[in-house]
Amino acid sequence: MATVEAVATKGPVLEVSGITRRFGDRLAVDDVSFSIPPGEIYGLLGPNGAGKTTTIKMICGLLQADSGTVRVAGHQAGTLAAKAVVGYVPQDVALYPDLTGRENLQFLGRLFGLSGGVLDERVDEALELSDLADRAGEHLSSYSGGMQRRLNIAAGLLNHPVLLVLDEPTVGVDPQSRHAILERVQSFGQLGMAVVYTTHYMEEAERVCDRVGIIDQGRLVAEGTRRELVDRLGERDRIDLGASGDIERWAEACRALDGVDGAAVADHQVQLLVHEGRKLLPAVLEAAERTGVQVSSVDVVEPDLEAVFLHLTGTALRE
Repeated sequence: MATVEAVATKGPVLEVSGITRRFGDRLAVDDVSFSIPPGEIYGLLGPNGAGKTTTIKMICGLLQADSGTVRVAGHQAGTLAAKAVVGYVPQDVALYPDLTGRENLQFLGRLFGLSGGVLDERVDEALELSDLADRAGEHLSSYSGGMQRRLNIAAGLLNHPVLLVLDEPTVGVDPQSRHAILERVQSFGQLGMAVVYTTHYMEEAERVCDRVGIIDQGRLVAEGTRRELVDRLGERDRIDLGASGDIERWAEACRALDGVDGAAVADHQVQLLVHEGRKLLPAVLEAAERTGVQVSSVDVVEPDLEAVFLHLTGTALRE
């Protein structure tokens, strides 16, 4: 899929500026703004009813904003030019069970105006990226849930999108299929595609998303990398170390290090509260060597997005 990078815009692929949308008296989306550059996977997280689906529909041109603008590769969302460069993968599998995998993609490719050798090339390419080339001649009804999800994603790649929108792409699939799908999503970013990714699985967002936007009650309440969001809440990392020797002296040496907020000693273990534990770990181990301590185990525990999400929204992601 080498042409993805060639058609990608030099500026932001997606620019969402102050979009608002009402349904009667209910304000579903309230002044939401964010942008995504080429190659970035952006997670849009929020509780049910927070405004994610409405935001996605406005990005894809399926709904019009009451105010604000959405531009995709410089084109106004909803125009033919914008729709031509967006790949949308809905939560529900939008394919035909009585057709084979290849026939499904051929049919959808024709809807994009593809034909002849170009259509065949795009279908082969999408099947390869979804790891389904060897099952292309089988009917969709014989596919597992995970295979159907992967073909659903393949359909969103036929038009060589610069923006791929994935709405809950792993719902209801087994762990092996989820792993395969997440690997594919990560590869799309490496190909230069911008990706909007919504999920109810926080561990997926941690794994694949470069940045995350948390939306609640229609507003974007926080945005950033996992590290930036954790730092915003003042959360700290924890380093648990098993050791032998004069660990009291070692703990005292660790307390003197920049970035260590506390050190506790118990049962041949030292527990440190620190900022950015992985960066600080070499200095901690160097202090152990200076004080003659033998380190037997190391475990760095970092605050996760779940803690940030609960703090900002008051609910778990699945609620």
